[in-house]
Amino acid sequence: AILGLTDTATGTIKIDGVDVIGKQTHEISGLGIGYCPEERGIFASLSCEQNLFLPPLVGQGTAMSANEIYEMFPNLLERRHSPGGRLSGGEQQMLAIARILRTGANLLLLDEITEGLAPVIIQKLGQVVRTLKEKGFTVVLVEQNFRFASQLADRNYVIEHGEVVLTVEKEELTVKQQELEMLLGV
Repeated sequence: AILGLTDTATGTIKIDGVDVIGKQTHEISGLGIGYCPEERGIFASLSCEQNLFLPPLVGQGTAMSANEIYEMFPNLLERRHSPGGRLSGGEQQMLAIARILRTGANLLLLDEITEGLAPVIIQKLGQVVRTLKEKGFTVVLVEQNFRFASQLADRNYVIEHGEVVLTVEKEELTVKQQELEMLLGV
């Protein structure tokens, strides 16, 4: 909905004061929004590095350099000449995130970034999200892995059938633990 990829029934969406309802997706992304879809969108026949440099620059953010990205994701440096289709699921997820960082986006929409990944990769992605928050990025994380997301989020929303049924601030996690477990079935 933020990117205009789906219709909105009610409400408004503003990015830095700009109402984006009714705008084209390319106009919205030009406001500095980077989207990492659940399916990653890696081009199998392009090298890791070609995938990294494929998207255009967006917004007024400062794009991360290849060196900064490779420092954050050393696996990608090692695999930079490998075809995207030959990367592991974790490496593809790192590449999908790295690709939006290279565009200069400062609002990151991350969709189910831990799905199907090994615990060591999930831990690495958690470190990356923490680092990005420290660098001033705004991160909207949609995630079914509540244990992962709750450790990173300043605010958690539990959504059922498109409606927010519970909002939990970071400081309230312990107090609302029982209610969360009941809602989430954990």
